[in-house]
Amino acid sequence: MKNIKRKILTAISAVAWVVSSQVSVADNSVVRYGIEKVGDLEVFYREAGDPSKPAIVLLHGFPSSSHMYREVLRGLADEYYLIAPDYPGFGDSSYPAIKDFKYSFDNIAAVMNRFLEQRDLKRYSLMIQDYGAPIGYRIAVAHPDRVQSIITQNGNAYEEGISPAGWGPVLEYWKNKTPELEKTIIENVFSLQAMKWQYTHGTRQPETILPDNWNLDYAKISRPGQHRVQLDLFYDYQNNLKLYPEWQKYLRKHQPPVLVVWGKNDAFFPESGAQGYKKGVKDLDYNILDTGHFALEEVNAIIIKKIRNFLRKRNIK
Repeated sequence: MKNIKRKILTAISAVAWVVSSQVSVADNSVVRYGIEKVGDLEVFYREAGDPSKPAIVLLHGFPSSSHMYREVLRGLADEYYLIAPDYPGFGDSSYPAIKDFKYSFDNIAAVMNRFLEQRDLKRYSLMIQDYGAPIGYRIAVAHPDRVQSIITQNGNAYEEGISPAGWGPVLEYWKNKTPELEKTIIENVFSLQAMKWQYTHGTRQPETILPDNWNLDYAKISRPGQHRVQLDLFYDYQNNLKLYPEWQKYLRKHQPPVLVVWGKNDAFFPESGAQGYKKGVKDLDYNILDTGHFALEEVNAIIIKKIRNFLRKRNIK
C-alpha cells in the first residue's frame, strides 16, 4: 500500500513539475501591461517576451493605439522582446489638456524617445505604421546607432506616398485653417462610420475585421477635447513632409535593413510610398500585400512570419 501511495505521489509531483515548467516557459509569451511615468505623463505600454532578447519597438498609427499590435506581441514573443507604447492622448496613456501639452509630432516623438531610454532600450528594431513613421523616424535620425532595422507597415517617408484623394480635406486644411473645414473633417473623419471604414476599406474579407478596433478608437476620439487634439496633429502633419528629405538621407547614409509589408489598397498611403524605399535602401525586403491600411487586421500571420524571417536572416541580436 505504501509503495502504491509513493508511486502516486511521485506521479503527481512529475505532472506538477511539467505543468510548472510549461507555465514558466509560457510566461514570456504572455502579453504584459504597464505604466511608465515620463515627466508628468503616464505612458501605457504592452510588452511581451524576454527583455534580454532582441527588441522590437512597435509604434502605432491614427486613430489607433498599441492594441493594433496585439497579434505581433503574441506571435513573436518566443524569440524577441516586444514593447508597444501608447502616445499621449491615445489609447490608455495620459491625455493632458492642450494648455498643458502641445500635440505635435516633435513633442510626441520626444516623449517616446524618453520612454525608450527610461526602459533602458539601447538597441532595437522599429516597426512603424501611419503616425508611427514620423515618430519613429525622428527617433532614428536622433539616434541612428540604436536602430538595428526598420519594419514599415504603411509607414510613409516619401511625398509620392501621400494620396491626394485620401488626404484631400487635410491638404486643404493646411492651406485654409477655417472652422468650416474643421467641421467637415470632424464629420467625415471622426465619426464611428469613418473609424470602421479605415479598418475595412481595401480588405478582401471585411467581415473578418474585429469591430473592437473602431469601437475602441471611436470611444477614445469622442472624449471631450479630442477633436481639437486630432485637428492640431492633422495640421502639424505638414511638418512631417518637410522632414522627408532628412529621413531619406538617414536611410541612404546609415542603411538600416528595411522590411516593407505594405497594404496596397491603403487609401491614405498608396503603394507608391512603399516604392520610395527602393530609391536609397540597399538591404530591402519588399512585400506588397492585398489588403488595406491596417494590414495586421487581415494578414497578421503573414506579416509576423515575414518579420521573423527578416530578422533571422540579418542575425539581429
